[in-house]
Amino acid sequence: VQLQASGGGLVQPGGSLTLSCAASGIILGVCVMRWHRQAPGNQRELVAIITTGGSANYADSVKGRFTISGDNTNNTVWLQMNSLKPEDMAVYYCNARSAQSSYWGQGTLVTVSS
Repeated sequence: VQLQASGGGLVQPGGSLTLSCAASGIILGVCVMRWHRQAPGNQRELVAIITTGGSANYADSVKGRFTISGDNTNNTVWLQMNSLKPEDMAVYYCNARSAQSSYWGQGTLVTVSS
């Protein structure tokens, strides 16, 4: 099983980025998918979650700005991030959790700076 996270980069405050998490060896449609992030010196925190039924929930800090979605055709989960703030700067990780196991992607760095 591999989760390939990508889409990170440098963006100015107020800008947008879209992260993707492409899976191989596992069908994301049967997994609960999560995006986490970890800033330097901080613990990893949950940012967004989407269930197998398509229900999404978000951390209060990103609610209204981030959107998680799944594409079962391409076996990919997305995180659309708008109105980015300096405090959103972190390494973002995707996580796929099935009934049997939990898998992590390698992380993609998001830098928010002017």
